[in-house]
Amino acid sequence: MIDKLIDRIRETGNPTVVGLDPTFGMMPENIKKEAFERCGKTPEAVARMFTAFNRSIIDAIADLVPAVKPQIAMYEQYGIEGLKAYLATIRYAKEKGLIVIGDIKRGDIASTAEAYAGHLAGVDIEGAHFDLWKEDAVTLNPYMGYDGIEPFIRICSEADKGVFILVRTSNPSSAELQDLISGDRPVYQHAAELVSNWGLGAMGRQGYSRIGAVVGATCREQGAELRRLMPHTFFLVPGYGAQGGTGEDLRGYADADGGGIIVNSSRGIIAAYLKDSAYDGTNFAASARKAALAMREDLRSAIS
Repeated sequence: MIDKLIDRIRETGNPTVVGLDPTFGMMPENIKKEAFERCGKTPEAVARMFTAFNRSIIDAIADLVPAVKPQIAMYEQYGIEGLKAYLATIRYAKEKGLIVIGDIKRGDIASTAEAYAGHLAGVDIEGAHFDLWKEDAVTLNPYMGYDGIEPFIRICSEADKGVFILVRTSNPSSAELQDLISGDRPVYQHAAELVSNWGLGAMGRQGYSRIGAVVGATCREQGAELRRLMPHTFFLVPGYGAQGGTGEDLRGYADADGGGIIVNSSRGIIAAYLKDSAYDGTNFAASARKAALAMREDLRSAIS
């Protein structure tokens, strides 16, 4: 997976991952109207909106970016219908050649961790195998230690999948735990060491591990520090755009060749139409494409 991601970033010349995190309030009126007419004011209608919205976004950006990252919580709040929209979004993204990072942030142990690892491993039923989720990688929370990570690491090597483990996140209150001093260094550095070591047995052919790290764009000094500490760990970088991060903030996150990172923008791309004076009531995907192009140029100028 990690080698495919690196290849796709090179092909597109763009280390952007688009976060497919739709909300009901984000839905354009024409999409709402069609869904309500068909399904009434129901969870099924919202799922229909999300699927139609995501398909249009994917069509607009598939040639520009290497990957998308749907956040499962946005879908599962609508129950089974929402999860159907999540799966439909993944299937469509894969049809368009995009790598899919499932933003699921799981973190548990024993049989529960094994079950969560089904996001990558699929399930076997008396000899029949089903890859139900079709994600190429997922995000994980390491707070319960190796017990919660090991089932995923095993699958990464067996099935060429990937994980991105929270190390230093972009939200303001992350410092309440991640910056606490344990021994002679902050907790996020301990997490970085663990993630780096866990990844040594899952190396790709291009020098990066299938075990990656989530490092926020709003942590500039820590990001550069973590790159030095984790030279073979690929970074998934949230916090760009709506959370305040810019390409300039990412200097030091990339390796010497400008690689080793993929940068997420969600609302800044998929909701760009809300701030676009050229929006005519239907062309929200065109606004997303413009935002993705602008982000590509910003990242190129800063980290290439």
